[in-house]
Amino acid sequence: MAQKIVIDPVTRIEGHSKITIHLDDEGNVHDAKFHVTQFRGFEKLCEGRPFYEMPSLMARICGICPVSHLVTSAKACDDIMAVRIPETAFNLRRILILAQIVQSHALSFFYLSSPDLLLGMDADPAKRHIFEVMQCHPTLARDGIRLRQFGQQIIEWLGGKRIHPAWVVPGGVNEPLSEELRDRILAMIPESLSIIQRTLGWFKKTLGRFQEEIRTFANFPTLFMGLVKSDGALETYHGSLRIVDSTGNVVAEHLNPSKYMDFIGESVEPWSYLKSPYYKPMGYPQGIYRVGPLARLNIIDKCNTPLADQEWAEFRLLERGSVLSSFHYHYARLIEILLGIERIERILNSPEILSKHVRAFAGPNNMEGIGVSEAPRGTLIHHYKVNEQGLITWANLIIATGNNNLAMNRGILQAAKHFVDGKNLKEGMLNRVEAVIRCYDPCLSCSTHALGQMPLQIQLVDSMGDIVDELKRGK
Repeated sequence: MAQKIVIDPVTRIEGHSKITIHLDDEGNVHDAKFHVTQFRGFEKLCEGRPFYEMPSLMARICGICPVSHLVTSAKACDDIMAVRIPETAFNLRRILILAQIVQSHALSFFYLSSPDLLLGMDADPAKRHIFEVMQCHPTLARDGIRLRQFGQQIIEWLGGKRIHPAWVVPGGVNEPLSEELRDRILAMIPESLSIIQRTLGWFKKTLGRFQEEIRTFANFPTLFMGLVKSDGALETYHGSLRIVDSTGNVVAEHLNPSKYMDFIGESVEPWSYLKSPYYKPMGYPQGIYRVGPLARLNIIDKCNTPLADQEWAEFRLLERGSVLSSFHYHYARLIEILLGIERIERILNSPEILSKHVRAFAGPNNMEGIGVSEAPRGTLIHHYKVNEQGLITWANLIIATGNNNLAMNRGILQAAKHFVDGKNLKEGMLNRVEAVIRCYDPCLSCSTHALGQMPLQIQLVDSMGDIVDELKRGK
């Protein structure tokens, strides 16, 4: 008799979700779905608010990556104001977003995924957590804490607080960088570089232990998308969008982020609150693409910092084309931490970074504004419309995690078909299915926003888990 396995909740991720695995009569997996079970709705609740409030309001979307929403929202507001922000403000924003990437990647790798990597996918779930890592691998655990502290400390010093800083504003930032603060940040660079290089060395030696997971953790052809500079270097704050295919060939480049609606569509499914963006020229769901650290390292021509370029060149040797296995999101995160530290150091040593001119002032000059940046988890888009008084009349958010929704769903199905045996079920099998989701480091609180009226499915379940009643809207 056909059965259904439910993993609820998915653990060691940010937000609330579950996975359902459907078995046929022989106990073989024939379907799997990733359900995001929470809804936030920031797209609607911001309507009627003054546009200049949006950066601080949007930062409240998430406590893990508030800087990403803060900066991207401010860019959309710059667009509404029709101003060019001062160069120093541009670079200070870049430092903040790089610090966000460093701390968020450290959280994902060391706190959430390292228990699988260090203790094993089949380890006792009661011990498969960061505290056991601290006991069994204290040096690596300390390194993770110090790396995250590096990013968080920069955010606090620049933004005033580590979570939901309000330092980035429409037109720039509200306070210049002092010489004393610059020197304090620079003093942290050597230790942080040493830690991430040590971690990369260790991680590359462990890859041989996870060949089965590498082969089956969302390892399939897709498109990859992200921002690049004009010279093809990795970009996190400002650039054009590039899309490459699984062979590494460029499908589209020099795409204007403000024209995203021309090439990115959004679909919804009745079993999840998470939207499913897709590449319009290929349709839905064939237009599946991935974003985030793996995608960014696949689409670029260079990192443009010496140490990261060396690691990136080694990373690209994993495949002849694009690196396809989502297991390698972990590897890519470590390289991006290295890149972030190098770039922060470079920007802080630029002569104009202490300039006092850090903000432009204006009212609403455009009725629409779009901001795009690279969040830790991938390409993030904020799109606002305002009335003549500068009040928000409409907003659309495409969150990094949402961009990966199609790939996450296909990935858990691939892993479940390989590892899950319905007639001989073991906990480690299900942990591997969860671990596919952890590769993407999803931030689900960020992601659940609806465009228009989404399909909805509500089930009333009794104490035995049986469905008593069901309501459906839409599809």
